[in-house]
Amino acid sequence: MKRIAILIVEDEPEVRQAIERDLETFTTCFRIEACEDVADARDILATLASDADLPGLILCDHRLPGTSGVDFLTELESSGTQPGLRKVLLTGQADQADTIRAINRGGLDRYIAKPWNAGELRDVVGTQLTEFILDQEIDPLPYLGILSDPRLLDRIGRGPRVD
Repeated sequence: MKRIAILIVEDEPEVRQAIERDLETFTTCFRIEACEDVADARDILATLASDADLPGLILCDHRLPGTSGVDFLTELESSGTQPGLRKVLLTGQADQADTIRAINRGGLDRYIAKPWNAGELRDVVGTQLTEFILDQEIDPLPYLGILSDPRLLDRIGRGPRVD
């Protein structure tokens, strides 16, 4: 079975580990990949593709060495290579212009300011993964143990979409 992946792009090891720790409950159903910069993120996306796994959500800091998080999200959006990928900017340093650019050009789905609340982060991740599953018309049944959105139950009740 293809796994849906959550990609964390954060250059500070302590922050990256804290995000991974806060998202630990998702590891039963989702693949979590963490990296320290955009070059690593590109490599992980290539690995996911070769493993036939789906990148479903990216949590990206803005201030990264080399390419910024906003530039990376913009690159992903304009390339069209990651259809349906949900994008969350998790940062404490993006100014208003960067944030607007992430929304307008990077297809940003959410913004979370650092320091974050662990419960809020889990809620946002759960909502974004639910959106991905529904948008991509993935069978929601395997994810009901971790995602509690009633829309997933509704989708199960209606069965797969037939066009």
